[in-house]
Amino acid sequence: LIPEVVEMEEPAVDRLLARADELAEMGLVIEGFGPGAVVVRETPALLGDMDIQGVIRDLADDLAEYGETIALAERIGDVCATMACHGSIRAGRRLNADEMNRLLREMEATPHSGQCSHGRPTYVELKLADIEKLFGRR
Repeated sequence: LIPEVVEMEEPAVDRLLARADELAEMGLVIEGFGPGAVVVRETPALLGDMDIQGVIRDLADDLAEYGETIALAERIGDVCATMACHGSIRAGRRLNADEMNRLLREMEATPHSGQCSHGRPTYVELKLADIEKLFGRR
């Protein structure tokens, strides 16, 4: 990981920096980087490549929602879900045939792969009749 700078409103930066030690315990190491920015030094290796900008912004939003009093350890599932979501294949990303096959094999081997970490469906099943309706065949 090359350090990545994420610019945002100062209150969001302040919320993140106030919880920097807790985030570091989860593998997300951040530091202040001037007014209105943080630099991300480390991310959890388990999550692989992820949208760092999106993760940091979502975490800042989550912290605003949780309030100042709650410990992140109490919300570890939500924090991990946010980080995992940004490490996943996102809508609109074009995959080649090998990537598609690898994704399907991984889904077959993963319990509860029918929904993301936030509970949203990861795929929909279309019956032949549904497809025919889409193309005006029925």
